[in-house]
Amino acid sequence: MDLQFLTRTGLSNYDAVTWVIIYTGFALLFSAAVLLYRVIRIPSDFPKNIPAVPIYISLMGLWSDMGQNEVYDRWLREPLEKYGAVKIWFAGRWNILMTRPEYLSDMLKREDVFAKAGSQKKIPWSVMAYLVGDNIINSHGEDWKLYTSVMKPGMQKTNFDSQPILEKTRRFIDLLLREQNAIGRGSGVLVNPIIQRFTIATMGESFLDIDFETLDRPNVRIEVLQSIIKRTIFKPLYFNFPVLDQYPQIFTSRRRAFAIMKEFEDLLYDLVRNRPRKVLRKSPVKAQDELVVHLLERALEEGTLSEEQFRANLKITFLTSHENIQQLLNSAFWQLGHDQTIQDKLRAEVLATGITDPTTETLNKLPYLTSLVCELLRVYPPVSQLINRVTTEPALLAGTVRIPKGTWVGWNAPGVQSNPAVWGPTAREFIPERWGNKVEEIMAKARRETVKGKYIAFNAYSRKCLGQGYALLEMKMTLFELVRRLKWTIDPRYHMKLTSGGILGPLGCKVMFEELTETASEEMRQSKK
Repeated sequence: MDLQFLTRTGLSNYDAVTWVIIYTGFALLFSAAVLLYRVIRIPSDFPKNIPAVPIYISLMGLWSDMGQNEVYDRWLREPLEKYGAVKIWFAGRWNILMTRPEYLSDMLKREDVFAKAGSQKKIPWSVMAYLVGDNIINSHGEDWKLYTSVMKPGMQKTNFDSQPILEKTRRFIDLLLREQNAIGRGSGVLVNPIIQRFTIATMGESFLDIDFETLDRPNVRIEVLQSIIKRTIFKPLYFNFPVLDQYPQIFTSRRRAFAIMKEFEDLLYDLVRNRPRKVLRKSPVKAQDELVVHLLERALEEGTLSEEQFRANLKITFLTSHENIQQLLNSAFWQLGHDQTIQDKLRAEVLATGITDPTTETLNKLPYLTSLVCELLRVYPPVSQLINRVTTEPALLAGTVRIPKGTWVGWNAPGVQSNPAVWGPTAREFIPERWGNKVEEIMAKARRETVKGKYIAFNAYSRKCLGQGYALLEMKMTLFELVRRLKWTIDPRYHMKLTSGGILGPLGCKVMFEELTETASEEMRQSKK
C-alpha cells in the first residue's frame, strides 16, 4: 500500500503508517495461511474410500503426554478396525497407515511397488536422517542387496555364542539386586536405565566384538548418548514438522541435536575401529566366528562399502540391536510383575529343567518360555508403528485401495495384533497359551500368522528382520535367568503408562526384586512336581 496515496486522502502520517502496518500484517497472515494450507492439505489423488485422521491427533504430543495405546484406542482403533487403513499426518506429510492383514500382507510382499525408503529419502535434511543414514533397514534395490550380502551372515548366525549373553545377564541381575539393596525393600527399582546398560553390553559382544563396559560402571559416554538421542529424536514439534531441521541457525536446539548425532557417530566409530580385541588379535577370525563388525570392516577395507555406508550400517546395528530388546524387557518386567501367575508358571518350567547354565539348545526346548516371548511381541511390539515405504508406481492395495505413486505407506503393529476380528475376543488380553503347547507348534503358528499379515513383530517376506533369531535368544536367556534367580512385583505406586512416541514400552516402570535362594528355588521346583 502506497503511503503517499494515504496521506493524500487526508490521513495523518501517523494514521497512514498504522494502516500500512495493519495491511502488511494481514497480507503476511494471509500468505502464511495459504502456505500452511498447501502444506497440510490432503493430496487430491489420495484414496477416497478410507477416512483421514484429523491432523491434530498427530500433533497431540505438542501439548499432551498420552501414551501410544491411549491415543490409538481413543482415535485410531475404530476407523482402522472398520476400514483397515487411514490417511494420517506424519513426519511433515500425509501418509497411508494400515492394519488390515490383507493390506499388510500385500504391502510387505510387493517390495518392488511398496519400496523401503527411510528418513534418508523422506526427509534427508533432518536430524533423524543424519543419525541413521542409508542403511540395511531403510534401503532399497541395489543398495539393500549390497548391504545384505555383507551383513546377513553375521545377523542371521545360527551359532551365536550364548555364553557372553549369559555372563552379561548374570551381571545385569547383580546390578538389579544391588540397586534394590541400595534403595531398600519398600521401593521399586527404575529398571529402564539398567536395562539399557545391559542391552548395549550384550549387543556389543554379539555384533561388534567389543565390551562397552556399560555394566562395569555407570555413565559410559556411548550409553549416556543413547538417552540423549532418544529424548532428542522424538520431540513432537520436530518429529511432525521436520522441515524445521533445515534451520538449525534459528532453532538452536536442532543445532545441538546435530552435534549430538555427530558425537555419537564419531565415538562409536572410534571405539569399534580401535577396540582392544582387534588391536591385540594375532590371527584372523575364523569364518564361523565372524560377527557383523568383521564383515563390515572387511567390506570397507576391500572397497565394497564406502566410509559413509560403513558408518551408517555400524550405527543402525548399534541402535536396533539394543533398543528393541531394551523396551521388550521393560514390557516383560511389567507384565510378569503385574501377573504373578505368568511369572510363576515360567519359573516352574525353568526350575524343572534343573539347569543352571542354560545353552541355546536348552532355551529352544522350553515351550512356555517360547510362547511367552511370542506373546510379549504380540501385545508389546517394540516397533509399534513404521511408515518407511513409498510407492514406486500407482498401486491397488489388496484390490480395494488405490494409492498414487510417491505415497508413503506404513503399518501399526498393535493395531493388527490387538484386533478382535484378527485374534479373536481375547485379542487385547495377554495369554501365552494361545500360541500352543509345543515349541514346533508355537513357531509354526508365528510363521503362519506372519505370512498372513496378522503378526508383524519382525516384519515379513524378503524384508523380515535379520536379527530375529538373536532377539529371541537374548530374550529367552534373560527371562530364564531372571525367574531362576529373582522374584519381582511392580511397585504399587507405579501406574502403567506406555511411551508417547517412538519405541513402545512401559514408561518409568519401577520393580521390587527379591533374590531367590537355592533352598527357595528347590522348594518351588518340588512344589510344582
